[in-house]
Amino acid sequence: MESTRGVFAISVAAEMLSMQVQNLRVYERRGLVEPDRTPGGTRLYSQHDLTRLARIRDLLGEGLNLAGIAKVLELEAKIDRLEAANARLRAR
Repeated sequence: MESTRGVFAISVAAEMLSMQVQNLRVYERRGLVEPDRTPGGTRLYSQHDLTRLARIRDLLGEGLNLAGIAKVLELEAKIDRLEAANARLRAR
C-alpha cells in the first residue's frame, strides 16, 4: 500500500520526477494532485502523490492535455473502486 503522508518538499518531488516545480503547482491548481501542507503552507508530497504525478507525466507524453488527464484519472479511480467492490462481492 502506498504511503499517503506527505514527506517530500516540492523541489525534491520535482527533481525525483524530472519535472519543473512550476508544473507541480499548475497540477495542484487544476486539482490533479493534492499535496499535504505544513502549518506554514509548505507543500509536502507523498509517495502516492509521486505515483500520480508520474502518471500525469506519462499521459502528457502520450499527448493528452490537462483536461483529458483529469478525465482519465477520474475514470481510473472509478475503475479501482468498482474492482474493489466486485472483489468484496465475490468474497462473500
